[in-house]
Amino acid sequence: MSPPKTAKIRHRCVACFKMFNRRQHLVEHMKISHHSLHQPRCGVCFKHCKSFESVREHLNVPDHLFKGDCKSIFSERGCTLCLRIFEDATALADHKNKCHLSAPLPLVTPTRTLGVNTRLKAVAIDCEMVGGGGDDGSTDLCASICLVDEDEHVIFSTHVQPQLPVTDYRHTVTGLTEEDLKNGMRLQDVREKVLAILCGGHNDGAGRLLLVGHDLRHDMKCLKLQYPSHLLRDTAKYVPLMKTNLVSQSLKYLTRSYLGYKIQCGKHEPYEDCVAAMRLYKRMRDQEHGKAEKEEEEEGDGLNSWKQSDLEKMKPEELYHNSTSEYRCWCLDRR
Repeated sequence: MSPPKTAKIRHRCVACFKMFNRRQHLVEHMKISHHSLHQPRCGVCFKHCKSFESVREHLNVPDHLFKGDCKSIFSERGCTLCLRIFEDATALADHKNKCHLSAPLPLVTPTRTLGVNTRLKAVAIDCEMVGGGGDDGSTDLCASICLVDEDEHVIFSTHVQPQLPVTDYRHTVTGLTEEDLKNGMRLQDVREKVLAILCGGHNDGAGRLLLVGHDLRHDMKCLKLQYPSHLLRDTAKYVPLMKTNLVSQSLKYLTRSYLGYKIQCGKHEPYEDCVAAMRLYKRMRDQEHGKAEKEEEEEGDGLNSWKQSDLEKMKPEELYHNSTSEYRCWCLDRR
């Protein structure tokens, strides 16, 4: 009679629940997944995901396939915008009154005056472009710009004189005409104004404020503006707001899916887009992720700084504890 077979020991990731036959495979998984308390997660089973879009997909998986009840619980007590789970329907209804936002009113607010002592931490920017550079109008030229603060007050808003002849005003999108740009500011003056705001009213060229926007590199390129990357908060490049395959979402989609209202239904308004980007930033910044024991700033190599032999001796919980995020979480901006 042959001896009974010994059950294989399997190793489970405590963050995403994947199973591995060998401990070294679990270690390699943890090193490339960068699991941490800052990752989006299911509010029912606490499964960690790369992005909120991945969490949405997880919450749509039929319970019998996932071997859990995440979908049914979320459908009864979950917020479709922030994906949080609440104790009962009453608590959910109260939360929705705050979580579902309304579109901002059309821009009528006068420009806010800033001085050296004005206290700001972040500003949002949006530019609208017209086309130049030949008959096809393929070259983007900055034609209007808007900056708002965290309270959605307008700091700066103006039309911009294009540096090249305009061959396509893209009127259906921008709503702009030749008459609108005739008395616009020179691009150089606009750039100097923006830098003065970002430098907190100082003239030393040192960035002091966080710059929020959607696809910031595009706006900065058209403005011929350079700014420190560690001060940029781009809703198009922030991993939790990206698609499951880590491709950028449109600002229109993000606003509808995470804030609960529609934008860009007709022409694009820089003020409206600024407010949407700032609201998305604040929603991500204000998330509560708990407090890591080592108070990491999400810098360093995390598990990659350890010897492989030491990692393979760690329990799954220890691997997770020592893992760090691959991006700097915006919740750290509250410090």
